[in-house]
Amino acid sequence: MDLRKEDRETLRTLAEKYMGYALSYKNAESRTLWRSLNNGIMRKPMVAIDQMPWNELDVDGSLVCAVDDPYFRRIEWTLRSEIYKWEHLRVDMVLNPYILLPRPVGNTGYGLRPLHEALAVTDAANDVVSQRFVNQIRGPEDVEKIMTPVITVDRDAEARIRAEAERVFEGIAPVRMQGMIMHLGFWDWIAQWMGAENCYIELMDRPEMMHAVMEKLTEATLSVIDQVNSLGLYDINSNMCHCSYTFSDSLPSKDCDPDNPATGDGWAFGMAQIFTSVSPKTTEEFEVRYMSRIFGRFGAIYYGCCDRLDDRLDIITKMPNIRKISCSPWSDREKFAANLPQKYIMSNKPGPALLAHPTFDEEAVRADLRRTIAAAKSNGLRLEMLLKDISTVKYEPERLWRWAEIAEEETLRAAL
Repeated sequence: MDLRKEDRETLRTLAEKYMGYALSYKNAESRTLWRSLNNGIMRKPMVAIDQMPWNELDVDGSLVCAVDDPYFRRIEWTLRSEIYKWEHLRVDMVLNPYILLPRPVGNTGYGLRPLHEALAVTDAANDVVSQRFVNQIRGPEDVEKIMTPVITVDRDAEARIRAEAERVFEGIAPVRMQGMIMHLGFWDWIAQWMGAENCYIELMDRPEMMHAVMEKLTEATLSVIDQVNSLGLYDINSNMCHCSYTFSDSLPSKDCDPDNPATGDGWAFGMAQIFTSVSPKTTEEFEVRYMSRIFGRFGAIYYGCCDRLDDRLDIITKMPNIRKISCSPWSDREKFAANLPQKYIMSNKPGPALLAHPTFDEEAVRADLRRTIAAAKSNGLRLEMLLKDISTVKYEPERLWRWAEIAEEETLRAAL
């Protein structure tokens, strides 16, 4: 790892600007508001924006990376993208007052990789494309293809990374290591190994095979948790989980070893997105039954993504340690709010489709936000709104910037 002089200068310049924002009063205020929300008291509905079409957003070249070293190029991109978000679509985002360094973790995986063919490519710079997945679990014997991952960490590489980063950012910013955050969306993986349609068919025709798949994945994941904890690799420094800020007084735990954090000190996220098209009973049998054995190993769980959950919240809330539950555009938000117990945070996902229409309708955006805020308020719920999964803004970044301004206006209005 040998950074060029100009690369060091680039990183230091970006870090200086980043830390100026990270140490600002506005940043501290937003962090306090998120902490209050997660602790149990909502001062205002909170808003964050993530998962954006970066290929459409650069307006001045500020998102173009220049660092040669691949590891520190990732750090450069993080700094550039976070600065961009702060300057153009901040709302309630929070910048950590340090530079995060991803730990050099190895993961052998579950033995299967998605096999697919792209059905359409609309933009060479955009990797979000329609795909057809090849079914790799065609019979019970194929369940044995699922392996237990082996987790490793390169301690020597980690020491070199930290030492180099401390030299680069000396006098500007402290550095902290970023560990693993576990994605527990088994059905996302299974759908990619089999194809969604095949999953639905086998749930009806060969449920015993699908139970075997889930049992194999559950046992393998429990082993991963044990490995991660023995290596002290879990993340407590990013303060984010599935695009949501996780600041709270309860995590990490008071007896957490910051140099060897465990899963009980942090957040993980789960989901079963294809179960939008199955019954609540099937969700209980093939998701809740298995995740209930896993979620208890973590400090907190963010549950859901694009799945519809308003018709099965009584089942979802049987799983332990869930603190936030996703209300996607496919959920009836009024029904969701009426059925969600007040101990949980309603994590609404505003529809990104409003950014993709032929023309940008500001009043439609405002009405959408007000409807969600009203649903949460009428049921006494804490509310966060996470705009994410944004595939396009029609190459008009100003649409996203304006969405952020409207969201700030409406949430401040709701706080009055």
